[in-house]
Amino acid sequence: MTDSPTLGRREVLAGGAALAAGAAFAPLAQARDFRPGAEPLRYPDPDVVALDPRFKKYKLGNAAIERIHTGLRWAEGPAWNAVGRYLLWSDIPNDEQLRYTEEDGHVSRRFRAPSGNSNGNTFDYQGRQVSCRHGHRDVVRYEHDGRMTVLAAGVDGGEFNAPNDVVVHPLDGSIWFTDPGYGALMEYEGHRTVESASSPQPLRKEAVYRIDGQTGAVAKVADEPLKPNGLCFSADYAKLYVADTGVSHYPDAKSQIWVYDLDGAALKNPRTFAGMEMDGRAGFADGIRCDEDGNVWAGAGWAGEGYDGVHVFAPDGARIGLIKLPEICANLCFGGQKRNRLFMAASQSIYALYVETRGAHIT
Repeated sequence: MTDSPTLGRREVLAGGAALAAGAAFAPLAQARDFRPGAEPLRYPDPDVVALDPRFKKYKLGNAAIERIHTGLRWAEGPAWNAVGRYLLWSDIPNDEQLRYTEEDGHVSRRFRAPSGNSNGNTFDYQGRQVSCRHGHRDVVRYEHDGRMTVLAAGVDGGEFNAPNDVVVHPLDGSIWFTDPGYGALMEYEGHRTVESASSPQPLRKEAVYRIDGQTGAVAKVADEPLKPNGLCFSADYAKLYVADTGVSHYPDAKSQIWVYDLDGAALKNPRTFAGMEMDGRAGFADGIRCDEDGNVWAGAGWAGEGYDGVHVFAPDGARIGLIKLPEICANLCFGGQKRNRLFMAASQSIYALYVETRGAHIT
């Protein structure tokens, strides 16, 4: 646990009414000091909100949102390593990856630096780390012997915009990633292109790609999302969910999460899984993960207090739960010894919450 003096407080803006589903968009429930040794929170945590009875089974009455680290610039790409019992994540503007060790709560800064302005991270089913790097517009794998392998640096004779998030399929070893291009739109997170001055598409049409697990061939598999961002497989690997953050640059874009049917190496039947509008406001979903029951947990933000945090959707697309955070949540993953601890990369901080479900996949 960090003892940084920069930790702030939640303002007293709402009372018990925020617990009701009808008041889901109410501000954060009470003053809250996340610093070590601060006054403890009274259970149950009022900022973990059941919007639907289906969420109640996942909410623990004696578990609270914890801030386990702060002092970051823009936290992204959390991934859990079960063997090492650590959480890895990116701080994109700081050009580094950090590690939180479950054993004693120690955070190692500069775990990997420079990181190539890495964003999304995951581990494959051989325990190797896979990362999307804005700064180099590529997807790489870190081998057991310390070497780095470039898995994908472009397609059809040209560079990617800036690969963003990544997942691995366990059966064929294929690697699926998104390329919305944010790292090519700003120097802060990568290298701004000349084209980005006049177009939200820095180098090419934004898309979802697949790296073949046997041949290494890279193929575009979807380009319906205007800016495909976070992605995850369903619990049974029959579907692929993709968050669309096109509203950041396209005025007519819809704030939504797409879902595709997975047919071998192809994606079929694109459709809206869930919209991100809530109580008259719409931010957008960024990083997403699926739990063992098929629910989709989405890091969300850019709509203000009471909305920013994590939105939980049932398999039918209905929003059933809300975890309110005092910062925009960019991404998340399940981890911990039982894979029942939700880690949330939220702007300048990393938060954690125990829940009564497990992540569907290893990271």
